Amino acid sequence: MTEAKRLQGKVAVITGGTTGIGLATAKLFVKEGAYVFITGRRQKELDEAVSAIGSNVTGVQGDVANLSDLDRLYEIVATKGKIDIVFANAGVAEFAPLGKITEEHFDKLFDINVKGTLFTVQKALPLLNDGGSIVLNASVASLKGTAAFGVYGATKAALRSFVRTWTVDLKERHIRSNVISPGPTDTPVIDGQPADAIARIVSTIPMGRMGGADEIAKAALFLASDDSSFVTGIELFVDGGRGQV
Repeated sequence: MTEAKRLQGKVAVITGGTTGIGLATAKLFVKEGAYVFITGRRQKELDEAVSAIGSNVTGVQGDVANLSDLDRLYEIVATKGKIDIVFANAGVAEFAPLGKITEEHFDKLFDINVKGTLFTVQKALPLLNDGGSIVLNASVASLKGTAAFGVYGATKAALRSFVRTWTVDLKERHIRSNVISPGPTDTPVIDGQPADAIARIVSTIPMGRMGGADEIAKAALFLASDDSSFVTGIELFVDGGRGQV
């Protein structure tokens, strides 16, 4: 007897779906029966991701910090009908110590991580089915003080706050809002960070290693599916224990 797929017939939007956690989640969602729309800023990487996912996927080029790009995304999504899942995953991480934080650094991180996430969700609402699921991708950095990571941590703390409010705002529509907070994860975003900074962070993880993108994707699947039907407003840490001890 074939096991039922957990997202059979569902439609999902995944921002930042070209690499890392977003790509791993898109692959898993499709495997579990969903049709996915993924976004990315670079067309070449977007095309490669669509090819890697293989089927039941549409790639839409765009920047979540650009509201007209989001409007175009949802115009394309609307041709498929309604949405069941929004995984607002797109984000950027950069280090800058207090005393050397620039306006450019602040604006870039808040525009993509906070404004981009907010309007990704808000603009999805007319298409989102009642009983749908909103999942945000935050970070254990919102909880743990990490040197030179203050602006990034603040953007992720904002996402934690969003889901508390949205849980109340959307309760009449039975739409669940939750946030995943990964620990350091082996993705291209991490690859671009200073090796000594990453080593310091990894040394604080009780499990002694970074997480894998597939491990975060499994948590996203749980929150997107009916497996979490009585779960809303939570922050699910997938962090190897870093934020817990």
